Amino acid sequence: MRIATAKETYIADEGLLVTSTQRAWMGVLLAMLVLAPFVLNQYWLYLACLVAINVASATGLNILTGFTGLVSLGQAAFMAVGAYTVAFFEGQVGMPFLLNILAAGLVSALVGVLVGIPSLRVKGLYLAIATIAASVILHFVFTHWVSVTGGVRGINVAPARLFGLELASPFALYFVIVPITCLMVLGAANLFRTRIGRAFIAIRDRDISAEVLGIPLLRYKLMSFALSSFYAGVAGGMWAYFFRVVTPESFPFATSIFFLAAVIVGGLGTIIGSVLGAAFMTLVPELLKYVVDWLAPIFPNAGAALSPVRTIVFGALIILFLVFEPHGLAEMVRRARRFFHLWPFRT
Repeated sequence: MRIATAKETYIADEGLLVTSTQRAWMGVLLAMLVLAPFVLNQYWLYLACLVAINVASATGLNILTGFTGLVSLGQAAFMAVGAYTVAFFEGQVGMPFLLNILAAGLVSALVGVLVGIPSLRVKGLYLAIATIAASVILHFVFTHWVSVTGGVRGINVAPARLFGLELASPFALYFVIVPITCLMVLGAANLFRTRIGRAFIAIRDRDISAEVLGIPLLRYKLMSFALSSFYAGVAGGMWAYFFRVVTPESFPFATSIFFLAAVIVGGLGTIIGSVLGAAFMTLVPELLKYVVDWLAPIFPNAGAALSPVRTIVFGALIILFLVFEPHGLAEMVRRARRFFHLWPFRT
């Protein structure tokens, strides 16, 4: 019987150490999420809910683009479908909050399947253009189907109610938005331990080889579109309850660019990248506001320059991460974790 070397023993021990460390950090994160609404003010609770909504949508886009290799620029349109679904069922049918959120995801998933049908024949840039075309069509529907969407005036959404309690403030909504997002992120993380998740990755790496291995491409590509759209629909439903009004201009094409930037900056093909990227890109404008406030005594017109600067920052971040860190923030976190695990043993 071969005796394990010291290096092999250390690697095994390190694996156990990493697992226990990850569990410890998960416990710390859970405690922080529970305590956050009792510590943060209304403004930061507003940002926390917005980050959670964006994390949910970015996770869905990462399933499609990062793990399956299908480029989509229609995430904002799928969110709009979910938001309008919630607004319609809440106002016209009076369905409960959780059923509305579920319906938003299911309707968006159905629309995502229809949009994903061309994915068997086209890919890359052509598929991205197809999703843009779908976004334009959906925007036209939102604007002109007045009896359902309210046209350009949109629809006002009543406050969410759960177990007889009205959820109108960021403090109250935090306790439903953040848990739903956590469940969605956890579900996405476990998805890629299953046969379906591994099929998505095989299609991303080389779809022809995946087909030779017996993976039905159309079925799994449509499944990926459906899952991604489901996540976007749920995020859009939460967005509708959060902002209480839905119009065709609530989800512009720039929002789709925002989510693509989030998954690129965070790290394509990583669940933690979706979380980090969405949080980072959501908080960047707030950091810019602090910079503007700091510059206001020196440059009185600094506030007027904030809007174009935000767009420039988004574009610059995508370029910088593509050039200097194509694997995104997730890779930076991985390197930092590896460094702190290994530094006592470096020679």
